[in-house]
Amino acid sequence: MELQGRPMICHVVERVSRIGPVDQVVVATTSHSRDDELAALVSDLADTEVFRGSEEDVLLRYVGAAEAMEADVVVRVTADCPLLCPSVSTRVVNEFLTGLGALDYVSNALRRTYPRGLDTEAFSYESLLRANREATLRSDREHVTSFLWRQPDRFRLRNVEDDRDNSHWRLTVDTPEDFELVSRVLSALQPQNPAFDYTELLECLGQHPDWAEINQHIIQKGLDT
Repeated sequence: MELQGRPMICHVVERVSRIGPVDQVVVATTSHSRDDELAALVSDLADTEVFRGSEEDVLLRYVGAAEAMEADVVVRVTADCPLLCPSVSTRVVNEFLTGLGALDYVSNALRRTYPRGLDTEAFSYESLLRANREATLRSDREHVTSFLWRQPDRFRLRNVEDDRDNSHWRLTVDTPEDFELVSRVLSALQPQNPAFDYTELLECLGQHPDWAEINQHIIQKGLDT
């Protein structure tokens, strides 16, 4: 679906490309024929690679993408987050890089203080391989990193938190209501400042507190076993 005249994935890729420490942007989609159009679209985007793998085993797909890119550190965001804020994601990645060798996984969603839809994870390639070798639950194969963050006794985890709790905002796109809210935010911000970031996003949301009601009834899907 299009937002401000562009497919949503284009917004995600553009914003991910502005995460400071990231060397290569990769869209890891499925090898199913229904994703041919998506793969072709992404292939035409500047400085963006496409990796295609298993539809059901997303963890294995991530391993394949990391191997193809020869990645030492993997940064994971999901393609339903067109309001992703590069400064927030950069903070997560820098936290991991600062603790390189002492941390296995860093996220801003272990305890939520940022709006849902700004989620960013950074983890080592070795941790990804370990999860792929050992994870047997369907949910761990589907959600990629749950094998890591469910086991704080085995993996060295760290959470990045906002100065105040803004977790009541839902800015991911899973439903028509989510799409409506994100459309309003982009319409308000992007024409004047296509490179808007977290400060501008919060200012916009603060000016329209009633927008939270659009999708506040949506219940996020939990982990299946």
